[in-house]
Amino acid sequence: MRQQNKTVPTGFRGDMANGFNPNDTSHLTPNDLDHIARRQRLLGPAYRLFYRSPVEISQAKGVFLYDKHGNEYLDAYNNVASLGHSHPRVVHAIQQQLETLCTHTRYMQNQLLDYAEMLIGTFGGELGRAGCAMFTCTGSEANDLALRVARFFTGKTGVIVTAEAYHGNSGAVAAISPSLGKKSMLDPHLRTVAAPDSYRLPVAEIGKRMAQDVARQIADIERHGGGFAAFIADSVFSSDGLYVDPVDVLAPVAEVVRKAGGLFIADEVQSGFGRTGTHLWGHARHSVQPDIVTMGKPMGNGYPVAGVVLRSELVSEFGASMRYFNTFGGNSVAIAAAKAVLDTIMEEHLMQNASKVGCQILEGLKGLQKKYDFVGDVRGTGLYFGVELVKDRDLKIPDMDRALAVVNGLRDRRILISATGADAHVLKIRPPLVFTSEHAGRLLEGINQALAAV
Repeated sequence: MRQQNKTVPTGFRGDMANGFNPNDTSHLTPNDLDHIARRQRLLGPAYRLFYRSPVEISQAKGVFLYDKHGNEYLDAYNNVASLGHSHPRVVHAIQQQLETLCTHTRYMQNQLLDYAEMLIGTFGGELGRAGCAMFTCTGSEANDLALRVARFFTGKTGVIVTAEAYHGNSGAVAAISPSLGKKSMLDPHLRTVAAPDSYRLPVAEIGKRMAQDVARQIADIERHGGGFAAFIADSVFSSDGLYVDPVDVLAPVAEVVRKAGGLFIADEVQSGFGRTGTHLWGHARHSVQPDIVTMGKPMGNGYPVAGVVLRSELVSEFGASMRYFNTFGGNSVAIAAAKAVLDTIMEEHLMQNASKVGCQILEGLKGLQKKYDFVGDVRGTGLYFGVELVKDRDLKIPDMDRALAVVNGLRDRRILISATGADAHVLKIRPPLVFTSEHAGRLLEGINQALAAV
């Protein structure tokens, strides 16, 4: 339930959790103010900065970012550079390929096919046996393409997402991303369902409730015309507040979706490539077989590459009627970066590392939950955690003010995280997959200090 705040918390930009507030600048240096004013003039107001005191970054290596003064920041938030910043294997692959060839997919290139075969092979079920891969530059483009295919294949327009979902920033997927704010226009054929809130709902009933909710929304779509095309979800529900358990939620939803003739799209931009520790893909934790899977962000460890893996039946009909081409999607360098990332995850056992170090962090966070009565809930899997801060443990009232104070307190201690959820009251912690036990200890100590300070 949204809480109406009479005052805007310091450091909060109303349409973005943890957004810099341009009306709160008295604590900034003249140089910072000059930079922000120049940025505003050159980039316009749509761009946002993080934190009450924005961070200027000039260099990065591994799990650390550095400002121009050489100050070190522990990056416990960045899902893009999931192998750590400037990973040597990825840098070498990009450099070597760029020196050799960088061109698009309309030429015969074995590397493209080899990677597609490798990627498809990571999936189970029909996708792994006979799936097809299509490549884009960003997760937004991947979700846009998935939506386009789903609507073409079904001949319907209706889409269902969770209440605070984020699926990208192209016109089509921004219109199915409620988390972009109340002023961001939504698709008239969109319907939403509540996230599987394991903190407030009986855990044993969540899957059944969500499936019933989806069924009701499908009926509403059908009643108003246009028909039902697809349900799309991020299996860790990161923008909704990060709900990683229970893992029996999506299978009953998928059953309802398919019974209605719709497609189940798994958005793996947040949960994919080993983020959850136990599985390479987040939907696999739920033992569900999607019709379409989308991916992006960590796929190239910072190089823009993303993609879609889908049932061959879907792309056969789509491709027979129209062509798909993306000038930069799946280019030679993008594929080299993507292959280096997947090879590194597998060969350096980073999923196992995510599980091991993740258990240390989760245990530490649960210890802090016992210590501070305003820490209402701790959720996590692999190297992805949500810490929900509340004003009252019994009533479970979200506490955005305190959460943003903790996020900015950590920033002042040179540890970077963010916030998520409808009320921006859930600490969002998402370290690179190469995090070590030592890094985890530093993170936990910083969180303890920041919680104590508020």
